[in-house]
Amino acid sequence: MSRVSNIYRLGVKELWSLIRDLTMIVLIVYSFTAAIYFTATSMPDSLHNAPIAIVDEDQSPLSERIALAFYPPHFMAPNMITLTEIDPGMDSGLFTFALDIPPNFERDVLAGRSPLIQLNVDATRMSQAFTGSAYIQQITLGQINEFVQRYRSSVVPPVDLALRARFNPALTPAWFGSIMEIINQVTMLSIILAGAALIREREHGTVEHLLVMPVTPGEIMLAKVWSMGLVVLAAVTFSLVFIVQGLLRVPVEGSVILFLLCAGLHLFATTSLGIFMATVARSMPQFGLLIVLVLLPLQMLSGGSTPRESMPQFAQIVMLAAPTTHFVSASQAILYRGAGLGVVWPQLLALLGIGTVFFLIALARFRKTIALMT
Repeated sequence: MSRVSNIYRLGVKELWSLIRDLTMIVLIVYSFTAAIYFTATSMPDSLHNAPIAIVDEDQSPLSERIALAFYPPHFMAPNMITLTEIDPGMDSGLFTFALDIPPNFERDVLAGRSPLIQLNVDATRMSQAFTGSAYIQQITLGQINEFVQRYRSSVVPPVDLALRARFNPALTPAWFGSIMEIINQVTMLSIILAGAALIREREHGTVEHLLVMPVTPGEIMLAKVWSMGLVVLAAVTFSLVFIVQGLLRVPVEGSVILFLLCAGLHLFATTSLGIFMATVARSMPQFGLLIVLVLLPLQMLSGGSTPRESMPQFAQIVMLAAPTTHFVSASQAILYRGAGLGVVWPQLLALLGIGTVFFLIALARFRKTIALMT
């Protein structure tokens, strides 16, 4: 019971230290409120207000018809420019697309020839470039076909594809973006809080005070793990209920309690990882650089941004040792598809095993660091 009491009191001490750290408090509040909302709402449903310029060298009814087909909200009102203004305009970023309709275009179309229309795209604006090119091609071909046929018609395809999107019927990006941002914030904040707690002890000289007390390195580590994990878990619960379900109105299919259990096991692994990184780094700037090197692969290769099946086989195998891979898989199954414990238990077991290994490695490193300090 004395060990449990030590772990509890040391954890309370960590919570009081965190409360006095205004920078960390602001980071936690921002990460689980504004960051979630901005990430979810900044992912557009479709092309929106893309700037386009048109060079009409034909000056025919068909070219005028094509120019009038681009209007808000997908595109801004087209800028009618000359051929010499294309390169300067794109170099200065005035428009993303420049459509060049050549001379005698209508005559060649009516004669049955295949004239070319040049589309210049500013590919540095990636989301608009990929989506907008397809939009422009579809709009232009549609206007040409209607002009040649002399009437508007809808072609009935020989096969009717019945498309049914499960779990996100309207394909709303905010549903996916908000949940994945919560998952990313859990990983980032848990590593930062646990590592910063240890480095703060070292910089303030309170580690030496702990060494003369009847506490073990394992008790010190467990105190940091449960206290920082509790803070992140409380922030996750608030964000999921009030930001995701409340403000963004994103439906959660599965059990929130099961998701929090999964998040707790993930926090056990990531807080241990944060403590290990804090024993390697000698200062907060070094710890920040380590976070960049570790956090980016954990988030980018976990399956949250890109499906794991599309990654190289080597990356898939290596990332099985990362807790984020199993946390993302279990979280998506629970929150998107309403999976229960019978489905996600392999991921929960993997998180427990990985967390135990990380904790033992961090504990060994922590003991070695303390031995060097004495």
